[in-house]
Amino acid sequence: MSKYQHIKDEAYAANMQLPKLGLVLFTFGNVSAVDRSLGVFAIKPSGVPYEDLTPDSMVIVDFDANTVEGNLRPSSDTKTHAVLYKHWDSIGGVVHTHSTYGTSWAQAQRDIPIFGTTHADHLTTDIPCAPPMDDAMIKGNYEYETGFQIMNHFNKFNLDYKEVEMILVGNHAPFTWGKTAAKAVYNSAVLECVAQMAYLTEQINPQAPRLKDTLINKHFQRKHGPDSYYGQS
Repeated sequence: MSKYQHIKDEAYAANMQLPKLGLVLFTFGNVSAVDRSLGVFAIKPSGVPYEDLTPDSMVIVDFDANTVEGNLRPSSDTKTHAVLYKHWDSIGGVVHTHSTYGTSWAQAQRDIPIFGTTHADHLTTDIPCAPPMDDAMIKGNYEYETGFQIMNHFNKFNLDYKEVEMILVGNHAPFTWGKTAAKAVYNSAVLECVAQMAYLTEQINPQAPRLKDTLINKHFQRKHGPDSYYGQS
């Protein structure tokens, strides 16, 4: 058995959740799972339909996006995952989708406003949208530069990747991450749900106000704060 089998299994299970959750169409998405002690991550192979995937079809690559194990070409977004793993050492999984509502906000080049408590259960900020990449980045090492576009946006607005585990890349689509690949998938589903709710909110009331700070703090703290009481202890 491969010494990477545990992350192959983790990446496979997480990838298989994307179509089940309605987050991908055809092959429009990928998940990776990292083992930092080995300095590698497992990621979906490029262009392979989900129904044809197996744990052993996951490709093992290092943090410079070099293939370490596997006979298939890794996802075309592998370099973006590699950049995030290399520079953000607390993440254990990364997801990229082209989910309908999240991608629509990215194409509109807009942050997703925090309108309600569903959003506040997970974040205290709008879901950020990085601007479209400049021409030099696009014409250069595109997927590699996408990782820096994400990180640069976080640095510019003093966002903490350990607290805000999701972003839209303008004119592109969502990226999410988490301590595990499963948590990164969870964050992708949350992003899509909140994106849909925000879209519908603006259709019903184009002047809908942002959620007030007291409600934001109450809902976030009751789930994530030191005195949280959501769920079972």
